[in-house]
Parts: sequence; C-alpha cells; structure tokens
Amino acid sequence: MTRVAIVGGGIGGLTAAHALWRRGIEVAIYESAPELREIGAGVALHPNAMKVLRSLGLEDDVRATAGRSEWALTRNGKTGRMISRTSRREQASRFGRAGATVHRADLLDVLAGSLPSGIVTLGARCVGVEPDGELAVARFQDGSEVEADVIVGADGIHSTVKASLFGPDAPRFTGKICYRSVVPVEAVAGERPANDNAQWLGPHGTIVLYPVRRDELINVVCHYDDDGYRHESWVTECERREVLERYRGWHESLLRVFSAGELWYKWALYDRDPIPRWTRGRVTILGDAAHAMLPYLGQGACQAIEDGCVLAAALAAQPDDPVGALGVYERARRPRASQVVLAARERGVSNHLASPWAALRRDVSIALRRRLGRDPDGRGTAWIPAYDASAPDALTAGAGAVTAERG
Repeated sequence: MTRVAIVGGGIGGLTAAHALWRRGIEVAIYESAPELREIGAGVALHPNAMKVLRSLGLEDDVRATAGRSEWALTRNGKTGRMISRTSRREQASRFGRAGATVHRADLLDVLAGSLPSGIVTLGARCVGVEPDGELAVARFQDGSEVEADVIVGADGIHSTVKASLFGPDAPRFTGKICYRSVVPVEAVAGERPANDNAQWLGPHGTIVLYPVRRDELINVVCHYDDDGYRHESWVTECERREVLERYRGWHESLLRVFSAGELWYKWALYDRDPIPRWTRGRVTILGDAAHAMLPYLGQGACQAIEDGCVLAAALAAQPDDPVGALGVYERARRPRASQVVLAARERGVSNHLASPWAALRRDVSIALRRRLGRDPDGRGTAWIPAYDASAPDALTAGAGAVTAERG
C-alpha cells in the first residue's frame, strides 16, 4: 500500500488527507504548530471547492456553519451603485453547486474532526526532505525522520518542502496591502448590515464583506494600493483608526462595519510567478506552496482543495507507480492553477482602477457580459467555478479548463 506523508495541516493538507484516506491510501499529517488552528478570518469556497467537499462527504457539515447570503454583489465603493448581482440559485444552476463562505477555524474543524484519530502529528516542524531514494524522507527539527512512498508539501507560502526541492523563491512586491478583521454583526451600530457576499470596487482598492458562522460574523477584507508598507505577515496587528482613515470617503455602510472591528491585521501583498515544476522524485507540493496567488478571486483555498482531490485520484489510479502518479497529478493541476494565479493578478489591476473612465469601461463590460449570458458575474472567469476536480476525467481535463471566456 502506498504510504503518504503530508507536511502541513492547513486546509490543503487536511483535504488531501481526507481524499487519500477515503481511497484507502495510508496517510499521515505532520504539522509544525502545537494545535490545528487558523488565523481568525473567513474563507470563500466557490462552487469548484464545494464540488470537491461534496465528493468527500463534507458539504453538509461545511454549509451548516457557513454564512447564509443569497446574493453575490459587486458595487461601487464610493457611491454604492450596483455593478452586478448574482443569486446563489443562479450560481448553483450554472456551476452545479453554490459557493459558501465560512470561518477558517470552522472549516478546519470540519476537515480535522472527520479524520480518524492518529493521522495528525502536531509540533513536527519539517526542516527538509530527501526526494530521490527508494523512499522519500522528511526530516524534522527535533532530529526525527519519516519515510514514505510519497511526501507532500502542504506547508504554505513559505514552504520548507518547496525550498528544499527547488531553492528559495523570489516574491515580487505588488504595491498593494491588505487589512482584515472579523466583526460581530451585533456590534455594528445602526441598521443591521446586509448578509450579502459583497465586493466594493476602488479607486485604488477593493473591499470584500461576507457572512460567516451562520451570519453571526462579517468577514472583512480590504485591499489598497500602497507601496510604502512591505511586511508580509498575516498576524501583524494594526489600529482601527488607520483603516477608517484609509477608506475615508467610501460608502458609509462600510465605515459603520469597520468601526465595529476590534482587531485588525495588516500585511503587504507579494506576487509569485507560476513555477515550472511542482515535483521532484517522490515529493510534490500543493496549495500555496505550489501556487501562491493574490486574493482577488478568492481561489487560494479553493485551488488547494482541488489539488488534494486530484492528487488522491492520481495515486489511487497508479498504486504501483507513485512517482508516475505524481507526474499525472502535476500535469493535471499545474496548468490550471497557473492560469488562476495569472487571472488573480489581472483582477487586482481591474479592481483598483483609479481613472473614472477606465472604471466605467470595466463596469459596462461587466454588464454586457452578463446580458450576453457569458458568465454570471460578468468578469470572464466562469471557467474557474465550472471545473470539477472530483469528476472522473479530472486527471486529464485540468489543463483544458481555461476557455475562450477569459478576458
């Protein structure tokens, strides 16, 4: 039986473990933290991710703790003018499943809680891997080693496994920063905020609000053009007054929500070009380790979930040739994930347009695309949620997932 060791117990690693375990493949997770936890924040699970969670028997548990928004909206950040409006029912009809918005900690609880006990080892910090022997080897900070037929690096944007295989990367500062908070709905003064999944566009910024934890909380993500702050960390706190000052003049409903946020985080956004290889010998990578992307499409977690599903399918299809199976996995996943990276980069530019005329042309293009029925939100990326990583042809269809709808 193929033995798989996964380095990293985040969303991607846990999804991969689930998919492998359900296919009868022996799997173990090694997580550096003393507990499985996520920063207090939300995560958007688009239809492509929900199709995978359905195939793993986890969809109902995830939806039970998700936000309950009916509409996905795009608005002008200053005036509140509606740019596009899509119902969850329309989304489900077009893509086979509606998306969901959840708290990261709640998603992690669902993923971890439904795995057999003993699969996860905590406090295991990987310091390097050896990919090229009869078995792969992962080495840990305490001097211990683990051998496996396959090792998977699911250890995030600063992946030790990736660096061990290919050397350190060279991220590019984008000139953009991000603020994040989670706000209790009851703490917002005045009229109760709508529970829509709403995106508010520029100039020079994007704000995303959506409900999590059964509409008890509002997840807030705010992007802005700023080339003076370059600290790449999800856990650096900032003052609320900085956020309010930054978005002074934006729609008053946004500022009311911001005023209720007690804890804010701030970090700089760095971009990474798609990499030419994910695999060496018996070791591969997935999620942010393989394809770190800007957050403008909400696809970071979704692509990691797709990775785990396809990886398990590849290893199950070639149980006697794990190295060959890793090649199949990479060929199926890398072209699609790379295109999503580039599409997210493009979306960041489009969302932050400073020229009123350029923004008007963007908004008219969105309206025309919607009227012509090309895609529900009018942004030319319907090929992303249309994909199903759990489909029987996923091992061969991934590279063809980009259609003429891009634009």
